[in-house]
Amino acid sequence: MVGTVVVGGALTLTLGALAYPSMLGLDTVSASGDRIIANTQWGPFTEGDRAFVVAVRAAGLWEHPVGLIGLQKGQSKGVLTASQHLVDGHAALDETCRKIAPLLNVTLPNIASPQQEGFVNTLKADQGKQFDVDFANILRMTHGSIFNTVAKIRSTTKNTLVRALADQANDTVLDHITVMEQTGLVDFDTTLFTQTTPPKLPKSDMTPPVPPAGQPLVVLPPPANATSTPVDLGPAMNGPAANGS
Repeated sequence: MVGTVVVGGALTLTLGALAYPSMLGLDTVSASGDRIIANTQWGPFTEGDRAFVVAVRAAGLWEHPVGLIGLQKGQSKGVLTASQHLVDGHAALDETCRKIAPLLNVTLPNIASPQQEGFVNTLKADQGKQFDVDFANILRMTHGSIFNTVAKIRSTTKNTLVRALADQANDTVLDHITVMEQTGLVDFDTTLFTQTTPPKLPKSDMTPPVPPAGQPLVVLPPPANATSTPVDLGPAMNGPAANGS
């Protein structure tokens, strides 16, 4: 019991220090997300839509590298499997994001936010069993914190390109939640508490830096045995009229 208390206490401190919304724009979406910033051939494009596109990109910029780290440092079969899902899912999701961003005039970051880089640095420093525990709990918490936001964007956006991205993001996030839980390492009491009552961070800590003008976009490469694919944008490219919206 003493060992359990010590591990649980350490996990609480780790998640307490890191547990903030894992993708850029959660506060923006709730505060000013309905404001239309462009009327496009694919439907109105709002502040919330733009924040979501950037958020998807930012998530991949830290979770894809963490997946690669997990494939090297993971101690258990569950963590190795979850790492494969991170790399596979975010490579495909990022490709969709990179396809629609220029169409919607969205500037994508090349570096994750300071908050997200903090997650990466924590896992880089972890060793052995502690890596597996922090990996499963941090990623279960961050995916859980964004899941409702993905659903909100999917249910409210009038832009068909954003809707297609949200469809893919919903499937990817749910898959990643599931594989984290299947590791058997998730402390649900601590993780669910921190994902639903996150402390506030300065906006600068949650914002990925804007890349220098002309800098090529970083590409998140798929694994050799990739099973995830970018969403088919064909129907979405036809715009609201063809989609009945």
